[in-house]
Amino acid sequence: MRNIVFAINISADGYCSHMDMIPDDEMLGYHTRVLRNASLLLIGRITYQLMVPYWPDVARNQSETDATKAFARVFDSLDIVVFSTTLEHVGRNNTRIVRANIAEEVLALKQQPGKDICVGGLSIASQLSERGLIDEYHFVVHPVVAGKGPRLFDTVKLRESLRLDFVGSQNLQSGVVALHYRKHT
Repeated sequence: MRNIVFAINISADGYCSHMDMIPDDEMLGYHTRVLRNASLLLIGRITYQLMVPYWPDVARNQSETDATKAFARVFDSLDIVVFSTTLEHVGRNNTRIVRANIAEEVLALKQQPGKDICVGGLSIASQLSERGLIDEYHFVVHPVVAGKGPRLFDTVKLRESLRLDFVGSQNLQSGVVALHYRKHT
């Protein structure tokens, strides 16, 4: 069975606005390694519109740093499922819109052969966490106190806390700390 993996950049005070993060090649390399273990990305409309066409364009143009190009190529190679009730059209062959029940769709996707399934975006991750469907979490904590922005579980409240098992951590030169956890069994 495929693992559902969620990776997110967060500030030291728990906010997830990308405006306050420290983007560098080492951090992009970390996310690239996570995505290389996946063949499918689950995202919502807002995340989709933030990522596409930007990353596919970077993959085609190859005009950025090596780390940026590597991330773009991996991102562009993934199949994408966009959960949306409002998005009308996606312009990519490897992308489809799903309007059905998110939990049912994810349970079906987990049964299919393939590599890990990555989750992007707070709303989708919150909904899947609430249902106990995320197997691994990667919290990439930036040394920034943002004081504002969206947070995980802003839109969904957990019925009970989730116990996680520590897998490992990586300290990046920028002060970013990447924490890796698995769902407690």
